[in-house]
Amino acid sequence: MPMSVHDIRPLADADVSGKRVLVRVDHNIELNADGKLKNDEKIQATLPTIEHLLTAGAHIILMTHVGRPKGKADPKLSTVHVAKHLGTLLPKVTVMHITQTVGPEAQEAAKNLAEGSILYLENVRFHSGEEGSPDEQKALGKDMASLGEVFVNEAFASCHEYEEASTCAVARLLPSFGGLHLQREVSMLSSALHEPTHPVVLILSGAKMETKIPVIERFLTKGDHILLGGCIANTFIAARGFNIGKSKYEEEHLAKAQETVRESEKEGRATIHVPGDAIVAAEPKDGTDETCVPVQSISSQQGIFDIGTATVAKYREIIASAKTIVWNGPLGLYEVDRFSHASGHIADAIAQATKGSPGSPGATSIIGGGDTIDFHIRYKHPLDAYTFVSTGGGAMLEFIGGKELPAIEALRR
Repeated sequence: MPMSVHDIRPLADADVSGKRVLVRVDHNIELNADGKLKNDEKIQATLPTIEHLLTAGAHIILMTHVGRPKGKADPKLSTVHVAKHLGTLLPKVTVMHITQTVGPEAQEAAKNLAEGSILYLENVRFHSGEEGSPDEQKALGKDMASLGEVFVNEAFASCHEYEEASTCAVARLLPSFGGLHLQREVSMLSSALHEPTHPVVLILSGAKMETKIPVIERFLTKGDHILLGGCIANTFIAARGFNIGKSKYEEEHLAKAQETVRESEKEGRATIHVPGDAIVAAEPKDGTDETCVPVQSISSQQGIFDIGTATVAKYREIIASAKTIVWNGPLGLYEVDRFSHASGHIADAIAQATKGSPGSPGATSIIGGGDTIDFHIRYKHPLDAYTFVSTGGGAMLEFIGGKELPAIEALRR
């Protein structure tokens, strides 16, 4: 049965007054060379839940992962920087960081935590049991659970199809509830799948066909248009028999791309739109050799780095008539300014569709993915132009692709 927000134990039902509340957040944020956070969108998304708990008189214990330390302590991936930044966002609240996640020091700090204060634990992935065997996860989860009396999951981005101690094992040992943002993630993504207003448009880019194909297949029956960009679009272009030069693509998925296009041609299926032209260059480095060409005219010395102008115009026209829009992944090599323009045009088109016009209500727009958010921050496209911004990334794709997420299932009523 598809998960809906009504299946999750809501934070409003949690009795947290005077209790130690263990909150799993996703504050997995990269640092700049000077040790400062690149952005704080993920922290901002968790503030309503943190503030709700503070107002309710909880003693808050936060835990998150940062990076992939593979079960070993790495000072460069410490949560201390995140804790310090959180303190600047909550200047009237004491935020205390410790260098342990479990153990005597963590136990003592949790026991002595004052009401209205926050204890920030060290990176949960410094422990091999976080992503270890079921027995290792269960043991670590038991140690984590001993720190609190109530558990809140406010880490949708960490709710993958695989289990972790801090998202699943803990939830099975304590009274567990969904955070405010997690509840909205499930509500918005579920409605886009099961109760959308048509036309429904999915915009999908990036790499890793294996993570994108389930989403495309789901939207073949749920949506009306699927607009492709990035490496997955390159694979679909190559599957049509065109030479794509030095472009990145996944040769092992050519047959699957062909099969998926054939499926889309059946009656009642969404239309898959593959770029008809592309911005190509010999190298992605800064220069003046980029040009826009039809996909059938790409030379062996060129690579695709963005969708072309005619494709942008076509995509904008489809978006303009949409009533439900889901976007995951910039459409080109956005890190290089000259290959970011198509994503900018698409962002503007979605923002305009969301706004609507006199006599025509706007569309419901949902965007997500780490690169998508980074693109908006980097080029100053406002994130509040959309109905909802998912912090999910891979979890967002898994959810809308129909996969069961154990950490969400652990929050069922």
